[in-house]
Amino acid sequence: MGPHGNNARKAICADRIFDGRRWHGRCAVVIEGSRISGLVPWDEVPGDCPPRQLPEGTFLAPGFIDLQVNGGGGILLNDQPTAEGMLAIARAHQRYGTTSCLPTLITDTREKTRCAIAAAVAVAGREGVLGLHLEGPFINPARAGVHNRTHIQQAQLSDLEWLDELAKAGRSLITLAPECVPPGFIRGLTLRGIRVAIGHSEANAEDVLRAIAEGATGVTHLFNAMPPFSGRAPGIVGTALADSRLVAGVIVDGLHVDPISVRAAFAAKGAACIALVTDAMPTVGAAITQFQLSGRAVRLSEGKLVTEDGTLAGAHLDMGSAIRNAVCSVGIPIEDALRAASHTPANFLGLDKERGILVPGAFADLVALTEDIRVEAVWPALEGQRN
Repeated sequence: MGPHGNNARKAICADRIFDGRRWHGRCAVVIEGSRISGLVPWDEVPGDCPPRQLPEGTFLAPGFIDLQVNGGGGILLNDQPTAEGMLAIARAHQRYGTTSCLPTLITDTREKTRCAIAAAVAVAGREGVLGLHLEGPFINPARAGVHNRTHIQQAQLSDLEWLDELAKAGRSLITLAPECVPPGFIRGLTLRGIRVAIGHSEANAEDVLRAIAEGATGVTHLFNAMPPFSGRAPGIVGTALADSRLVAGVIVDGLHVDPISVRAAFAAKGAACIALVTDAMPTVGAAITQFQLSGRAVRLSEGKLVTEDGTLAGAHLDMGSAIRNAVCSVGIPIEDALRAASHTPANFLGLDKERGILVPGAFADLVALTEDIRVEAVWPALEGQRN
C-alpha cells in the first residue's frame, strides 16, 4: 500500500503505463494530493516532484473497480451491514488492486437491508466505498442460487418509497428479476439515480428489452443464475450479448463460467461492455475456509466455495486474479482485461471522468503489476471527494 498525503506532490515512473485506453512507454504519473496532474515522459518530471521508479518490467494501470463484492477479510456484509463492515471489506480488497467497490448485500431481511443502506449513505465516497449493491430481494425464487428464499420478495410500486434512501448511498445498484417487478418499477428506480442490473432471473428476451426501455443498464454475473442461451430462446444471455446498452458483469474464476463462454462474451460485447466482478466472499484476504451464509455452511475447497449440497456460494476471487485468469486462461488481451476491471465499471457508474482512467483531474487510484500480472503495489486515493 502507498497512500499519499493530501498535499503531497510526487511522480511514479514505470516502463509502461496503461491509462485505461492506451499504453504510454517510459512515462510517469504526476500526482498532486489525491488527483492526477498529468502523464509525462521520464525526462519531463518536474524537478520539485520526487519520483519513484518502479522495477523494470512493472507497469501501472488504473485501480480496479469491483461492482459486486459480498465480503473480504473475514467479513460478510450480510453479517455486518454497517459502515465499519463496508470499510473493512473495501480495505481487504485494496491489497489486490481494487481501489473502489460496491459492497454487496445478498437477499436478506428488510431490517438488514435498511441497515446496509444507512451504512452506505454514511460512508459512500470514503476509502473506496462508492455505494451499495443490493443483490435482491426482488429476484426469481427459481433462480435463487444461494440466496435465502424466505427473504425474496415480489416487488410493489410502494417499495420505491423505502428505496428512496438507496438513492442517497453514493453510486448504488440493485439487481432484480424484471419478470418479478411491476411495470414502472425499474423506471422509478432509475429516475431516482439507482442503477438497475438484471440477475437471478428467468426473464425472456421481451422482459429484458422492456427492462432496458425502463432504464436497466446492467446484467449481474452473466451466465450464472439465469437460463442458458439457445437459438429460439435468447433470454438474458442472448439479449445481453446482442445489446450494447447493457454492461455485463462476469466472474472469471474458471469455475462460474467456462473460459470459452467468457471469450464469447468479450467477442460479442467488447471490453467496453464487460465488467469483471469478483462476487467475493469473506475468505478473500482472510485465513478462513468456512463461514455461514443465512444459516448455511459454506466451505472453501480447492478454490471453490460451496454449500453442503454443492451450490456455488460466491467466489474466492480477487480482482487481480480475475484479470490474470482473463488473460492467461481465457486469452483476452491484457488491455481489454484491465479496461473491464477499471474504466468499464467506472463508466457504468457514471464515474468515467474521475475513476478507472489515468488522466489529469482523475483520482490517483493506481495499481502496479508485474509482467506476470501480479499486483506489486497499490495507491488508493484515500482522500478522494464524495461521489
